Amino acid sequence: MKELVYTRLFEPAARLYSAKTCVVDGDYQATFAQHRERVLRLAAALRRELGVEPGHRFAVIAANCHQYLELYHAAYLGAGIINPLNLRLAGPELDYIVRDSGTEVAFVDRSFAAPFHEALHQAGGKTTIRRVVLIGDGREDAAEHPHDTAYEALLAAHEPELPPEPEEDDPAVLMYTGGTTGLPKGVLVSQRAEILNVYHVAMRYRRFDEDAVNLMQTPVFHAASMVGLLGTPATGGTLVMVPMFEPGLVIDAIERHGVTITTMVPTMVAMTLAHPSFSPERLRSLKALVYGASPMPSALLDRMLSMFPELDIAQGYGMTESSSVLTFLGPEEHRRGGPELRSVGRPLLGIELSIQDEDGLHLATGEVGEVCAKGGNYMTCYWKKQQETDEAFRGGWYHTGDAGYLDQDGYLYLVDRVKDMIVSGGENVYSIEVENAVATHPGVLQVAVIGIPHDVWGEAVHAIVVPRPGVTITTDEIIAHSRLTIAGYKVPKSVELRADPLPLSGAMKVLKRELRKPYWEGRARAIPS
Repeated sequence: MKELVYTRLFEPAARLYSAKTCVVDGDYQATFAQHRERVLRLAAALRRELGVEPGHRFAVIAANCHQYLELYHAAYLGAGIINPLNLRLAGPELDYIVRDSGTEVAFVDRSFAAPFHEALHQAGGKTTIRRVVLIGDGREDAAEHPHDTAYEALLAAHEPELPPEPEEDDPAVLMYTGGTTGLPKGVLVSQRAEILNVYHVAMRYRRFDEDAVNLMQTPVFHAASMVGLLGTPATGGTLVMVPMFEPGLVIDAIERHGVTITTMVPTMVAMTLAHPSFSPERLRSLKALVYGASPMPSALLDRMLSMFPELDIAQGYGMTESSSVLTFLGPEEHRRGGPELRSVGRPLLGIELSIQDEDGLHLATGEVGEVCAKGGNYMTCYWKKQQETDEAFRGGWYHTGDAGYLDQDGYLYLVDRVKDMIVSGGENVYSIEVENAVATHPGVLQVAVIGIPHDVWGEAVHAIVVPRPGVTITTDEIIAHSRLTIAGYKVPKSVELRADPLPLSGAMKVLKRELRKPYWEGRARAIPS
């Protein structure tokens, strides 16, 4: 039986909802029947013209668009392994990923065609890429946008062809981590793992149905987008694509298309609420908001709950290696309030959690250690990195690198990334706790807390704050405000006020390694990046 493959979800939905709108991308719209035809034309072109067979990798570097959705669906139908590239990676990182993955075919859009070409040729060596397909209609200048083939011409040249149904253990996506701790690692994920995760989420969160209009604003090269990309079409919902997150564009899209559900990270929520064009009425169609990738500051969460009391707010926690979601904090917990709001929820069905110390011993309820997990939705391996794979799964558990604890009801509380913990004067200080304290100040738009060198304490707690537009705050105010809710040794010893937004990764997470760099550069003992 091959029940945990995407063909079993996609094909029935395409037949049942054939005349319904499947995807909206600016002025482009396609019904399920039209979308299916394009996907199957693409699958045929991958095999017959581009030489991509099941098991071969093809790369994509593009903003969110309907063609990207088609490429994902072709991969999940068994046409090949999609290798989505992080738009924020530097040239050497892109070149490394292409060579490491053995990718020979790449799809690029107008914005990234030239940078991708330069990245692959800047070292003067030969690239493994033999064909570049430009997402467009063929009228683009090949000198300005280097490519071999135009996407629309490629589809027009082939008849629809459904690939042979893949096996459950066949790989579907090779997604490289962002490279924040050295060279990126390729996370190889199977059909079974991805589809099982869709089922896990659907059983817990009943917002995926034929009436859903899902705004895809998280970057589709990121694991946080997978449930939406796969689950929304499978249940007859409509996907609305925006190229990339921009608060005004998101507000307009929600209002114009009657969006009912979307996924954001807390930074995106804060930026949307702070945008000049925001008003609660413009988001009145929104019925559900899922957030994740980083904790929601308590002040921001309180504001959302008070502003949208009928909105189903939920949180998901996970990582690329788990096909995205491990735990879930649902709307009922958010409305009920209480200490659980500081958690990331309880594990989804089929997921088991354990808090472990450095020796792999299981810790008791309430004790802080590394969050470890088991489940059928985990990656097959790190691509060509057996030692790293074995290390990550040591003792039969996946080691997340997150520090946290479980309460008596099974709720998981994250206190930090293991590497982000600040050790000041022998005391452990968790940056998330300090960030939550600082974020409750009404004048704070963004905050990141890091450890910086200190001759006496080893590390000192340092807060980097971006004030809200038009608001004036002082460093002394921030320190005094923090002291109201956290212990003295956790209070920032120094505060930096910035006018510019904090640096963000492609997944909209604050890049703390960039914030640490000027403080630790040249030091014999540097905090891991």
